[in-house]
Amino acid sequence: MQTPRRRTRRGTSVPGAVVGAHDLTAVSGARVAVPDGDRLTHLQFRRFAGCPICNLHLQSVVRRHAEIAQAGIREIVVFHSPAEELREYVTDLPFAVIADPTKRLYAEFGVESSPRALLSPRAWAPTARAVLRSTWTILRGRERPPSRRPHGGRLGLPADFLIAPDGRILAAKYGEHAYDQWPVDHLLELATRTPLPAGPRPEGAS
Repeated sequence: MQTPRRRTRRGTSVPGAVVGAHDLTAVSGARVAVPDGDRLTHLQFRRFAGCPICNLHLQSVVRRHAEIAQAGIREIVVFHSPAEELREYVTDLPFAVIADPTKRLYAEFGVESSPRALLSPRAWAPTARAVLRSTWTILRGRERPPSRRPHGGRLGLPADFLIAPDGRILAAKYGEHAYDQWPVDHLLELATRTPLPAGPRPEGAS
């Protein structure tokens, strides 16, 4: 079984590596296979349960999830919070959410934590937007506030991986700050470069 080899420089050695078979369990209890043998997998690593910055980005994914599925992509999101904490925040999300409180997957894929997650000036504007949005939705009773001391800390960096059905990593991004990830448009553009194998199309795809 092969796993993504450690990069010698951020993101440069990961594409082309092969992801070994993973049988994961989503917080919903559903079994999740990575890679998915029938479609592309977008595996994204986020931060902690209720993270306002994560929520701001994931809402854009939720709004366009039908387009993502139509492009033949399965969306899987990993948090470093325990499943019992995540269930309070992610039950309405239309994609699989994986709890990784020991950060086993983070270590395997080389996803790091760093003070620059929040200290980078490029993170300040999206962080302010995220906090304002989160405060408003919490006051309206639509979200729960995050823990004051989140499991795994507040300094996690995001990462994105696009994985082919055969396990090859087609593209990867290691975030330089807490809101540095692929926009949905970029994810869809990446998917157009990788035709799905012949056979049944994923549910929702044409």
